Amino acid sequence: MAKKSTKEVNLENSLEKLEGIVSELESGKLGLDDSLKLFEEGVDLYKNCRNVLVKAEKKIKILSEDLKEEGFES
Repeated sequence: MAKKSTKEVNLENSLEKLEGIVSELESGKLGLDDSLKLFEEGVDLYKNCRNVLVKAEKKIKILSEDLKEEGFES
């Protein structure tokens, strides 16, 4: 298996952090400045997760096409 770059986003960890941020924001216990900082962090995490999922989807599509070309259609 290929070694992951230290910059590569770990989807599971990012989703866990994002869930924590949502919980904190929903609690209503934060001030406006803290809420905005957390919201911004959440948006960044969302974008990173989305990018990981888009790349995975493209890879699956390519692999599926390769299988079809080899005669392994589902």
